[in-house]
Amino acid sequence: MWRNKSGRAGFALYEVLIGVAIFTAGILSLGYSVQNCLTASSLGAEDSRVRQILADRMAEIQATPGFPDAKKETKVATGYGDVVIVQRSAPAPLKTDQNTELNGINLVTLSAEWKRNGVAQVRKIQFYVYRPG
Repeated sequence: MWRNKSGRAGFALYEVLIGVAIFTAGILSLGYSVQNCLTASSLGAEDSRVRQILADRMAEIQATPGFPDAKKETKVATGYGDVVIVQRSAPAPLKTDQNTELNGINLVTLSAEWKRNGVAQVRKIQFYVYRPG
């Protein structure tokens, strides 16, 4: 800060420029932080949506009488693009302590496949389905 001839104080131009530069750097940093938060929120919402699709499909399989299909593909349109649900089912190779095979239990694998920014993404779940008979 300097004083002119009349005794009034003021800032030199370089002091003002340094202050503006520091302020600009702070605002840009804040902008990048907000952008990263929005991106993370969007990725979380997309992942949550895919998990919900898998949970819904799992509930459908469990509620449907009869054995699940051995292989089935379904496309689900979402706000993030198409998600391909691949269902695979096979008899589970489970045995008791006496080496007796357990019948009527299938191992079902559901996988959701989609693209995020051109990169393939996959989420899988496995569960057992019991059908007596």
